Parts: sequence; C-alpha cells; structure tokens
Amino acid sequence: MPSKKERYKNFNQIVNTFYNEEIEKIDTQDETIKKIGNIKIETQIFYDKFLGDMKLEFKIGNKKMYKIKNLSEFYTRIMQKEFYRYGEKLQFTHTEEEFSEDSRKMLDFIMKYAEIIKYANSNSNSNYRYYGKALSETSIIVGNSAIDDLFDVLKGKSVAFQRDYNTSQIIFTEEQPKIEFTLKKIENEQYIIVPNIEIYKVNIINGKKYKYILDEKNIYRCTKEFENTTLKLLELFRKNYITEVELGKDELTQLFSIIVPKVKNAINIENIPKEEIEKYKPKELTVKVFLDFDKNDYLIADVKFCYEEKEFNPLDEKLQLNFPRNKIEETKALNVFRKTNFMLDTKNLRFILPDNDSIYEFLTQDISYYRQRFEILVTDNFKKKQIKEPKIKSVGIKIENNLLSINLKDLDIDKSELEDILSKYTLKKKYYRLKDGAFIDLQNSKEIGFLGKFITGMDISYKQLESGEVKLPIYRSFYLNQLLKEIKGTEIIKSSEYKIIVNQLNKEQLEEEIEIPENLNSILRYYQKTGFKWLKILDKYSFGGILADDMGLRKNYTNIICYCRLC
Repeated sequence: MPSKKERYKNFNQIVNTFYNEEIEKIDTQDETIKKIGNIKIETQIFYDKFLGDMKLEFKIGNKKMYKIKNLSEFYTRIMQKEFYRYGEKLQFTHTEEEFSEDSRKMLDFIMKYAEIIKYANSNSNSNYRYYGKALSETSIIVGNSAIDDLFDVLKGKSVAFQRDYNTSQIIFTEEQPKIEFTLKKIENEQYIIVPNIEIYKVNIINGKKYKYILDEKNIYRCTKEFENTTLKLLELFRKNYITEVELGKDELTQLFSIIVPKVKNAINIENIPKEEIEKYKPKELTVKVFLDFDKNDYLIADVKFCYEEKEFNPLDEKLQLNFPRNKIEETKALNVFRKTNFMLDTKNLRFILPDNDSIYEFLTQDISYYRQRFEILVTDNFKKKQIKEPKIKSVGIKIENNLLSINLKDLDIDKSELEDILSKYTLKKKYYRLKDGAFIDLQNSKEIGFLGKFITGMDISYKQLESGEVKLPIYRSFYLNQLLKEIKGTEIIKSSEYKIIVNQLNKEQLEEEIEIPENLNSILRYYQKTGFKWLKILDKYSFGGILADDMGLRKNYTNIICYCRLC
C-alpha cells in the first residue's frame, strides 16, 4: 500500500507550484519597492527629407550607452525577463523596473513596434510577408500611427536628429508654428500674398490623427484648427510650386469674404490704408424669412439677404450686385433650407414645402432653429395654421331611464372630422391635418387620447360621438369614471345619481352602507364579506359580475349568491 506522501504527490505538486509562484511575486514586489531603475533610453532620429522617411535607433545604458542592435531580440529579453550582458559597463535582468522612470514610456513604444518587427520577420521565410517584405531589426520606421505615438512619448523633449548627415537637437512641441501670410500692395491696383517663411524649408508629416510640421529646430503637432486654415493655405502654395499669389482689386472682395474668415488671423495686411480695405470687406449678413401658406396650403418661405440697408432676393440670379458679399455665410444660410426639405420654386423665386410630413416637422421642430439663425416674419394666415391643441371644455354625465347619458357637445373640433382624426389616432399617426390647414398632434393630446379610448372602450359608433350625446348602459360607469381622470383641464359635470353609483364602488362606502345579514355574518370570513357586499352593489344596479371559485369562498359562495338574489 503506497504511503500518504506517495498517494498525494500530485496534489502536493500543485500546492507547491502555486505557493512558489506567490512567493516569487512577493519577492519581485519587494525588489520593486527597494530598487530605483537607472537604465536610460536614448533616441536618435534619422530623417531623409527627399523620401520623407523617418527612422529611430536606440541606445541604452547609464554612464556608457550601448546601441540596441536587434530590436526583436531586445523584445524577447524583456518578455522573458532575461539576463543579458551588453559590455563591461552594462549587464542586467531585462525587467521594466530596471529602467528609469523617464524612459518607461519610450520602452513601451519600443516594445509595441519591436513586436511587429519580430513577428513580421519570423514569417519572412514563408509565403506570408508583412507588408510584402521583412523589416529592419536595427531601427523602427516611423509610419502614420508611429509618429502620433512617438510625439506622445517625446512632447516637450529635445532629441538627437540627423538630417543631411548633420546631427542637431530637435524639440517636440505642441505650440503652433509661426506661419503667416502678408497681403501687400505692389503697384496701381495690384496686390500679392506672400508667406513669412521659405515654404520648402519646412516638411509636412502626416500622422494618423494629426499633421506635423518639421522645421530646423522643432516638430510641431498641428491643432485641427491650424490644419484646416493656415496649413491648408501653405499646402496650396507648395502643391502649386508658388511662393506668392497675385490678385487685383476686384478679387479683394473674395479674399475678405472667403479666404480671410477661413484662415482668421493668418493673413496680415501691410501698407494698405484701412479705409481702402473696408471698401472690400463685406458687412455682416442678416437673413429675413417671410413665412406663409399658399392657396394649396403649402408652406412658402420668401428669403431676403441684407447687408445694412442693401436687401435682395438671393434666388434671383439675374441681379447685378456690385458690393462685397459674404458668400460663405450666404451658402450656409441657403443650405439650412435644403437640409429641412424645402424645394426651390423657380417661378416665384422662393422656397416651398409641399408635403404634410415636412410641414409638420418644420412647425414642431425646425422653426425653433430658424428663429435662432434668422429674422422670422409671419402672416396672419400662417399663425392660423399652427399646431392646435383640441379642447373638451366640459363633459356632462347623468342617469336617464336607467342609462348613462354623456354630453360631449362642448368640443372645439369640427365634429365632421372626428372620424378621420380618430382613425389616424388608432393607426398611431403623429398628426392630423384639419380642413382649415392647421395640425393636431395625435401623440401628445390627452383629449384625443380620451376620445380614442372612449370610442373603442365603449364600443360606440362615430355617428353617436358626432351627435354630441351618447347613451350607454349604466354598467359603463366604472370605465367612464377612469377615463375622465385623464383629461385634467376639462370641467366634469356629474349628476347626483351618477356620483352615488361611483361612490358606492368605493371600498370604504361598501363597509359603511351595506350590512351582512346576521345568519351569514358569523360564518363568513373577511374577504367573503367583501365579496358579498360587491355582489349586492352589482345586483342593485343590474350589473353583471363573476365570483370565481379560486377566491377561496368554497361551499359558502353558492349560498351568498342565492342570498344576494333573494335580497
């Protein structure tokens, strides 16, 4: 028979494995606390301005620096926490803790891209090729993503930078480069725009998220605003191989209405009188919109563009206008109409909304945006055809000839349209357009909701509702009473007899007004007494009702029902 130690050796092996692993963690944590890493990483950038290629090489060490000759091997040493000797002055176990705090981000950068190199090259002898070729293991080629990552690591730092075989220091900075353009008058009515830098002495580097400008001393990360304004203008100069742009006085209006607002403060004006410039600057644009409905109940919008006292219809292409205009702002204004589904009425030179869906959308949502941007003027006809809130001013209820008589004559809706309105409501439509051109919101109207439930719940015809007075069996009192709670602003006029019926359905009223016969009082439980009283109310008003056997009344319920009928 094997010994206990022999029997449980597999279990003990598992215990020892996990125990030793935890002890190793504790030792590592203690070393991390005690140890201050002093190994630094130095980066050198090599830049080929003709090809636009940038690559990185690295050195590590403390007092003496050693080049990382193989990035794939370096990656493996870190991953396996391997001990390695570079030379007499540098040998260590490759863990993150061995590196100085200032070098940790660069270490992460190297590990990310060294992993790509390692696994690309590990497949280089097979049919699979990473980007079609093996990668150099001595350096990292900086692509679109890598330049963004590199800048995050090095921003604010100075790095060795080799260009044209000359090495200098370059700073990664988030400040924007001092690139500006100047408008100058050269002769008569001729002008030029010139940049303040030699445009080919700077290089533009495209990252995945950002663009960068490289000059003699800095790599700048461009903000999106700078990229879309000043840098865009610079790229146009470079793309067209020009160092200046000529223009005449007739082009100044376009300069100040289109280019200057776009590049903001990037264009300076030199030696040109202010009053001369003001003649070509467009005044502030204001937009007037006149809203109305035409004879077909289409929504129409007449538009006027205004520059101080000058006012014109922008849809009239025959107009000959000789004053500065802000074409960008004008285009933005016209696009608002197109985006909100207005169509161009070329005959009358105005915008038009011919379909009900778009008109309803405009009246409920878009018009608030228009009021923020434009000066809106409306006709009396327009005011009459807004979104209406139908009201039920009062509802009268009384008991006549053992029937409920409900008076619904006090409606501010054309009763001939009730069937169409409620049909749309039943189909869950957003709105209904009345014959007079106004709209009713079907989704948010409590009154329409009340009428819809009244028709379906009471099982009455539209003709009965249109008559304004509805006759119903008295047992409908329960449902009616619940419906009336949904219309808060309506005056509810209830007859005394109707009130008695409704009140007697109240639990407290049952307790107070109905007595249990002596011969049943002693044998019925509490809930059976409640059932008895409920049946008495039903019987009193000739209502129908069901008393289920699952209520626990057992054999007594038959006696209760019979007794109620006898009473």
